[in-house]
Amino acid sequence: MRVSDLDILIIPGLGGSGPDHWQSRWAQKLSTARLVEQGDWLQPDRDDWIANILREIDAARRPIALVGHSLGSIAAASAIAETSTPEKIAAAFLVAPPDPAAAALPPGLIDPRFKEKAPQAALGVPGVIVASRSDAFADFSYAERLAQLWGLDLADAGDAGHINAESGHGPWPEGLMRLAGLFSKLAP
Repeated sequence: MRVSDLDILIIPGLGGSGPDHWQSRWAQKLSTARLVEQGDWLQPDRDDWIANILREIDAARRPIALVGHSLGSIAAASAIAETSTPEKIAAAFLVAPPDPAAAALPPGLIDPRFKEKAPQAALGVPGVIVASRSDAFADFSYAERLAQLWGLDLADAGDAGHINAESGHGPWPEGLMRLAGLFSKLAP
């Protein structure tokens, strides 16, 4: 499936994606991509975030690929599990999902409902979790468990930090190639 065949919903994590983040760059570069806006990027309310994603899913007119980073990955997976139109979801590309119990996360920073209401079964869509072996917000084994639980492939990004602009992943061409690889496996 080609990019032009999909509505690509890019879902940033805590704090949003600044102009140097790969998500912001992809939203500008990919003609059918758009960032899903949230009311509060710094104090995320889980139910509000999911409701905003579900509205974007409902508004889409083509098959949808959800591209989430960090907390946006958890939100994207939750939206897939909760949508009333799962047939619209063509793929999930989830990058660096955080472990809400990670020591690097200050207590109370993440709405506990992100973990409490996270999907506990396969998402039923083709997809991949891209995880780093040096992410302060999640051990690689956490990403392995999520991939298995959600029925997604796991891509090992090696020693890549949190796979954001701060870890040197501004344009992130390797990620774009992984995304294209996922799309190439989708039925037209």
